[in-house]
Amino acid sequence: MSETLSLQDKVAVVTGASRGIGRAIALELAARGAAVVVNYHHSAEAARQVVEQITAAGGQAAAFQADVSDFDQAQALIKFAIQTFGKIHILVNNAGITRDKLIMMMREEDWDAVLNANLKSTFNCSKAAVRPMMRQRYGRIINIASVAGQMGNAGQTNYSASKAGQIGFTKALAREVASRNITVNAIAPGFVDTEILDSVPEDMLAAALQLVPLGRKGLPEEIAYAVAFLASDQAAYITGQVLGVDGGMAMM
Repeated sequence: MSETLSLQDKVAVVTGASRGIGRAIALELAARGAAVVVNYHHSAEAARQVVEQITAAGGQAAAFQADVSDFDQAQALIKFAIQTFGKIHILVNNAGITRDKLIMMMREEDWDAVLNANLKSTFNCSKAAVRPMMRQRYGRIINIASVAGQMGNAGQTNYSASKAGQIGFTKALAREVASRNITVNAIAPGFVDTEILDSVPEDMLAAALQLVPLGRKGLPEEIAYAVAFLASDQAAYITGQVLGVDGGMAMM
């Protein structure tokens, strides 16, 4: 276990934690001592593997299936975390999808699905977690937004709107709960090397990377390190902020 930025005796819930960025976050928080609830929607086997990797390293973890865009299922996820590990200290709202199309071709269901999966899920899980966090007068809520929510991205009006919404949600909720020692922050990743990028043609990806001053894709682990910092006690005086982990793509 890392001795710096320790999360020993903390309980974390990570939504969408079976793959990609969510998986990296779950593994990093567990490596720093947190007990982790690995939420997944469809990927039961992948979630099981994450739990096994954590427990094999001496950590504590449990998987829980929930479509967090559904209010009742999100409530059940937080309830499970408390029943299993006693408390909840850290919530990472990472679950999300894309359905990219130019707006003239975008169907209403494409819009609704992305807003529900990315933004409504953030509301659902945060609402469920805030009450126990307020009672214990401690909490860390970290929303995984995107550079698309800051800059916009052609073909992603739904995704960009959902991520911009997460940023606004982060700032508003931070003001609501600060008096109870709960911090709320967002991370805005840029191009991160996950399977989402696998479907992007190489020439388009190369052109996109020209917009990144550091000239490369990020790693899921680099997002996870930022989450671990914001979840730690060392970040106790940081709230309502958006931390860009994007290679300098959106300098704001």
